[in-house]
Amino acid sequence: MGKWIAIIALGILVVIGFSCAGSYNSLVTLDQAVQSQWGQVENAYQRRLDLVPNLVETVKGAAAFEKDTFTAVTEARAKAGQVMVDPSKVPNDPGAFQQFQSSQDQLSSALSRLLVVVEKYPDLKATQNFRDLQAQLEGTENRIAVERKRYNEAAQAFNTKRDSFPTVLVASFFGSRFNEKSYFKAQAGAETAPKVKF
Repeated sequence: MGKWIAIIALGILVVIGFSCAGSYNSLVTLDQAVQSQWGQVENAYQRRLDLVPNLVETVKGAAAFEKDTFTAVTEARAKAGQVMVDPSKVPNDPGAFQQFQSSQDQLSSALSRLLVVVEKYPDLKATQNFRDLQAQLEGTENRIAVERKRYNEAAQAFNTKRDSFPTVLVASFFGSRFNEKSYFKAQAGAETAPKVKF
């Protein structure tokens, strides 16, 4: 009788061991998918950072007295560039993620102000160099939106698996290694439609 109990207990331990190993492996796979997608998000943001100096220099020539706007764009770009960190850290740290998103939102706002300034200068809008840069910037903004969406999907898949039973027990055993992933959110005030005046 004791022999059967030992065999059953051993069988239960083997099943639990395989279940934990499977849960751990699936978390690692999903975590790597999130890290990979985070790299794509950073890549898209880096492309935008690389375009900003060219755009600013092109606009400066035609709108030399709009110093405040250029300063705001330059400072926002510098802040956004400083926040670029190791991709493995930001998705696992909600504070770093929020700081990254905030700096990118500031750069987006500064670029929007720059493009509003450009509206005052029809000659500038007509130059091929500016049109090319603006088209590249618009394309980059679209890439950023797509990569953020894909990141959110990868984070959702990870968080869903992480919070399901029995994986949640395995995840909690490894501490911060499998923290919940943060999501990109819309900028504050995005729910309010802009006012258009003619």
